[in-house]
Amino acid sequence: MAVSAVTPLISGGDTMCPHRLVLEHVTSRWGVLVLIQLLERPHRFSELRRAIGQVSEKMLTQTLQTLERDGLVHRDAKPVIPPRVDYSLTDLGREAAEQVRGLAEWTAKRMSAVQEAREGYDARKAASEQG
Repeated sequence: MAVSAVTPLISGGDTMCPHRLVLEHVTSRWGVLVLIQLLERPHRFSELRRAIGQVSEKMLTQTLQTLERDGLVHRDAKPVIPPRVDYSLTDLGREAAEQVRGLAEWTAKRMSAVQEAREGYDARKAASEQG
């Protein structure tokens, strides 16, 4: 991707451009986890909540609705009693989830380097505050 294609995502401005808004949805705290989890298979709401952990019902509902509105998640409500709703990725959602999973895998692979950088930063900061 050319730098000029990415520029609208990172340029300043008072208004939220559509690119930035979708990027925010896909990379949000819960959006990332939902997308990665749904890569495995469709999930019911309660399964998804347990698999992700530490997400409130309200936040998961909002995240799923946002991703559904963006065309990334499909909500399949079955007309049975009790109601059954399954969530899965659309083709667009699968494409986005693959990208997000790549970033998550990179993070896991490079965490020791990040930790080392943090420790170095903290040590330099502590030294500068003492002297």
